[in-house]
Amino acid sequence: MKNYKTVISLMSGTSVDTVDACLVKIFDDLKFEIVNSYSMSYPDEIREKILELANGNANIRDVCYMNFVIGELFAKCVNLLLKKSNFNKENVDFISSHGQTVCHIPENVEIGSVSVKSTLQIGDISVISQRTGIMTVGDFRTKDMAAGGQGAPLVPFADKILFGTDKNRLIQNIGGISNVTVISKDCDIFAFDNGPGNMLIDYFVNKLFNVPYDKDGEIALKGSVDYNWLNILMNEPYYLKKPPKTTGRELFNNEYAQKIYKTAPKNKYDVISTITNLTAKVISDSYKNFVFPKTSVDEAVIGGGGAYNSAIKKYLSEYLPNLVIKTHDDFNIPNKFKECLAFAYLGYFTLLKQPNNIPSCTGASYPVVMGKISY
Repeated sequence: MKNYKTVISLMSGTSVDTVDACLVKIFDDLKFEIVNSYSMSYPDEIREKILELANGNANIRDVCYMNFVIGELFAKCVNLLLKKSNFNKENVDFISSHGQTVCHIPENVEIGSVSVKSTLQIGDISVISQRTGIMTVGDFRTKDMAAGGQGAPLVPFADKILFGTDKNRLIQNIGGISNVTVISKDCDIFAFDNGPGNMLIDYFVNKLFNVPYDKDGEIALKGSVDYNWLNILMNEPYYLKKPPKTTGRELFNNEYAQKIYKTAPKNKYDVISTITNLTAKVISDSYKNFVFPKTSVDEAVIGGGGAYNSAIKKYLSEYLPNLVIKTHDDFNIPNKFKECLAFAYLGYFTLLKQPNNIPSCTGASYPVVMGKISY
């Protein structure tokens, strides 16, 4: 009798650059083995449409058909991973899909006499299960919200499993949005979104240099930080808001970028250098404001696309000179596929019918079993 489940986990983040898929074995003792992985770039037309949705430039009809379009793409990514791995679908126990977030509203909004938080991840799991022939788990965030949480961050549940509690660690993801999990012997695990990660950087390098992202931070390192503009950018109220808190394109969208560009320096390299420094400063300030008053920290472990950006790492080291900074790769976890791996664990616990949220991170009233299943 085998002592593991074989999972294909799917992730597409706020950067909307690729659909990432991971073929993972999760063992009964919760150790893991990544068998293979695959990334599929979005067709330009589809990526543009997703960004239109996320930036509020779409109607309900667009949301309706894109839910199925993303489902088809996710299923295609699964099938390509199976082909690449020479792996039969019959040997996969389930798929775990985060979906593609197009709207996330973590604060209560009152409509009539009804007050709700809400979130929407598209990429219908029925489409995925139908096209792949594999049971699919997805739509995790809504259950936490129904229990009074913000539906995020969810990755801390896996962080605790993957990184343990032998040291006081900050598990720092830098994707489109940057978010941190605080694992400490001094306090309950907690987590929050720091602020923009690569999202604003990507916008400005695309606008000023016509490239999708700043590879390895090369453009940022050619410029100088404009501290006058940086100080203006740091006036964003979100940065001083106390956790639990989450954010996304609902705040740091194209309209936001266009607004802050009005006070930007004229040198386009300085723009990228400064907006990259902003990511590092927001992270370091959030540690000083919300983490260090609660616990000492032995090391920070960086993952996500930002782990490849030399400028972000340089600025972080300058802001946090006494903090040991590692990457997920140091723990044999691929930086690019860490969140994929996390959702494999979330789906695993859904099928066990065991709680897979952490209320101290999301603000939920109690633990719940998140996720829906399409057989």
